[in-house]
Amino acid sequence: MEGRNHMNAEQIQAKLADSVTFTFGDNEELCNDLLRLIRIGRKTATCGALREFKPEGDAMPVVGRQDIALNWDGTPALVLETLEVTQMRFCDVDESFALAEGENDDLDGWRHDHQVYFERNGGFDNEMILVCERFKLVHDCQLQEV
Repeated sequence: MEGRNHMNAEQIQAKLADSVTFTFGDNEELCNDLLRLIRIGRKTATCGALREFKPEGDAMPVVGRQDIALNWDGTPALVLETLEVTQMRFCDVDESFALAEGENDDLDGWRHDHQVYFERNGGFDNEMILVCERFKLVHDCQLQEV
């Protein structure tokens, strides 16, 4: 909205104890698409390779914590609350979870697209462990203040 002061990521983080910031995807187009899917209610889950969740990497999601998903330019986009975190092998992801990710219409499409994603981001193995997260949208930073 014109003339409205939007908070930056640090200001939002200060209001949300223990929150972390993160960016969806590995490029601007994918990031924007995933944020759009969340905004329209189609995407309520995400996953990442366990190898990315280490002290110098991504923060592990925590049930009940509200985190800040960033736009590609680093500005706050959404506040999401983690509802569930599980770890499973890529080959064990079921259609329910794949469809909750909102990016594909079936499990085969999810498997193909995620294999391609992981191949360009550190490697793929059908037995690789994924951190699978279900979440809900709490705030859209473009529409309202936290």
